[in-house]
This record gives sequence, structure tokens and C-alpha cells, in this order.
Amino acid sequence: MKKITIAIDGYSSCGKSTMAKDMAREIGYTYIDSGAMYRAVTLYALKNGLFRDGKIDVPELESRMDDVRIAFKTDPATGRPDTWLNGQNVERDIRTMEVSGHVSHIAALPFVREAMVRQQQAMGREKGIVMDGRDIGTTVFPDAELKVFVTASPEIRAQRRYDELKAKGEQVDYADILCNVEQRDYIDRNREVSPLRKAADAIELDNSHMTIAQQKEWLMEQYHKACAE
Repeated sequence: MKKITIAIDGYSSCGKSTMAKDMAREIGYTYIDSGAMYRAVTLYALKNGLFRDGKIDVPELESRMDDVRIAFKTDPATGRPDTWLNGQNVERDIRTMEVSGHVSHIAALPFVREAMVRQQQAMGREKGIVMDGRDIGTTVFPDAELKVFVTASPEIRAQRRYDELKAKGEQVDYADILCNVEQRDYIDRNREVSPLRKAADAIELDNSHMTIAQQKEWLMEQYHKACAE
């Protein structure tokens, strides 16, 4: 069966990453979490004091972008790829509410997007990849053979995020998370560079009321159709 590129885009907390990871493992493809890359840049900015009074020191971050080295390494215990930043595993650190509250502002910076897109395109040059994010089917891989756009209501996405963070032992408030989800949606849709939008040839998946098993069955059906074309 020919190798293809699979682009999964959509709103935050739609379960895109879990969906894409499982699919990649099922079909033997490489999984790349583009959102984790922007979260890693955000973590770098936070750790290095580049947020001052809630604002990003844009010139300083731009001057340091060559120092931001992101890689994905498979965790032998889980079989899933973890995000590494400058030689350190930051998979857990990049999923905090602090990072979530700042990532859309970082991701809206043109020089950050340009740097990440270059890395993503290099990772996918040989095909046989599943990549999820906000602009994979529109900007990173406009020629991807299979494009999926995932959506769900803000309330359902906030509940999923709340449950995920509570399961990790974090003290969080549902109202704060819902506010964060809605703010990220607005920023992602309205940013100047590569705004979140459904590609003209993408297939929409509203998973508000779908089980993981139903999603998997639907995705595999789309995958086999794309490979047969």
C-alpha cells in the first residue's frame, strides 16, 4: 500500500493528538504533534523569562529561535512519542494550564510559525506521517492525500480538558478552562498568519458525541479510501 501524508487539523482539546497517535501506531506511520512544538516554544519563553507583565519580549524570542531545538522520541513504556526540548523530556510540562494560557499568542508570531513549519516539512518529506495541528492541511502540507478537520462544542472540549488535568492531579476550575478554550479559538481563527480554517478538500469530523472506537473506525475508513485513490 502506498504511503501518504495525513493532516489532522481542528480546534483545541478535540482529541486530535490522541486520535492521530493511535492512527499512526495502527498503520505504522510516524506521528508528529505540531501543537506540542508550539507548546515547547511557549515553555521555552516562560522558562527564560520572555513573558514580562503578560507580554512577550518578541525581539528577544526571535533572536533565540535557533536555540529552540524540538524532537520527538518514543517512550518505550507507552510506545508513544514524547516531546523533547533542547535535550529534555518536556511532555508533561507543556500540558499545563500556564502553557495553555500563553501558547496561542506564541503560535500567532510569524517567525515562530515559519520556524516550526520548516521543521515540520522536513519531518514529513518522506511521507508515511500523521501530523495534527491548526494549519497542517492548509499551510504545512497543502497537498496531503488525506485531510481531516476535527471539531466539537467548546463546552465538551473544556470538560475533556478538565477531566484530563484532574486525572493528572492538578487543581483546576472548569469555568477557567472553558474561558481558555474560547479565547484560544478566537485567537486561532483570527491570527494574521495561518489562521485556523478548514481546508477546502478536508473532511469534517464533529466528535462531540463519538466514542474513541467510533472515531477510530471512521478514520480508518477515510485512510483506506485515500490510499485507494
